[in-house]
Amino acid sequence: MLRKHIIFKGDFNVYTMQKTKFGSYCVNGIAEGCRFCVRGSKLVLFITGICSRNCAYCSLSEKRKSKDKVWANEREIKNSKELLEEARESNAKGAGITGGDPFLRLEKTLKYAKILKKEFGKSFHVHIYLPTKLSNKEKLKRLAKDVDEVRFHPEFLCKRLDETEMGEEIEKIKAASLIFGKKNTGIELPMLPERKKEILDFIRRVSKHIGFVNLNELEIGDINFEYITNKYKMDKEGYTVKGSIEAGKWILKQIEKEKLKLKTHLCTAYLKNWHQYQNRLRLHKIQPYGKRTKEGNVVYLAVYAKNAGELKKLEKELKKFGKIHIDKRKNRVILKESTAKRILGKYVIRRVEEYPTYDGIEIESEDI
Repeated sequence: MLRKHIIFKGDFNVYTMQKTKFGSYCVNGIAEGCRFCVRGSKLVLFITGICSRNCAYCSLSEKRKSKDKVWANEREIKNSKELLEEARESNAKGAGITGGDPFLRLEKTLKYAKILKKEFGKSFHVHIYLPTKLSNKEKLKRLAKDVDEVRFHPEFLCKRLDETEMGEEIEKIKAASLIFGKKNTGIELPMLPERKKEILDFIRRVSKHIGFVNLNELEIGDINFEYITNKYKMDKEGYTVKGSIEAGKWILKQIEKEKLKLKTHLCTAYLKNWHQYQNRLRLHKIQPYGKRTKEGNVVYLAVYAKNAGELKKLEKELKKFGKIHIDKRKNRVILKESTAKRILGKYVIRRVEEYPTYDGIEIESEDI
């Protein structure tokens, strides 16, 4: 029977299978990079959508899958200046580099990791997600200069491996462990329920070379929709695979039973979509005169312009009534509440609730 225990703030070092306060499960605690993620303080640096593999269960969105573009959180970036802007605006204390396969854009990966470390210091924690396919000692040594933690997605879940190939997989992970250190080397796997025994067997085989394991609840996405819905039944929420969490719990129980000294974390969709994301929203900077909601969204009172010329005209008119802020990205004048009261009835004021992220997706919008 699962023992339930709430992990309080800062308490990540638990040694039996526990349910965390953020809706996941773990044995022996969680990896250092995960600590930052749970708190919402990691920048997600998507280095490319190009990949060396083609996993059927891949849950990337259509706008990222196979697209050679760089994203920092929700913002497509072209250069280091934009990367640093997003890191500051999101109040990031670290970054998780992902893809696609970062090895396919190694020079760009190295460049951006170095820039982040140089700007924010050694305490800015950088971890990276890597397929094992293109890994070798030379590349890993270069990464280790500015990357703190490496997480491998092994090949065996997307391609059947013979014993020789499986041995080569393990040797690549062993090489990383010698370079990054055991505690900073781990594996991260989608929790495919029907393959739980294979996953456990691989964990056993590689356990002496790694410090942590992350198991991710299997989710549906744009790209994998047909594959997932044909192969699996869905949970009542409709976007997660039935049996994925139960299979992950089974593995955690075996890890505990066999006394494997691995930080093993079953990361749920609930954690990612609620705790992690909402915590990141709460940390994100907002524009002047916005009011943050308890969910981390932000509410603005604004007068919208049709174009940049009209915006300039509005700025000149509205600043006579009180404090305002110009949002050029959305062609609008954001009003302090007292200013909005003074112009009510003279201008069309819109109350907008939106995400504080770069894309600023609107949740609700109404004229007042």
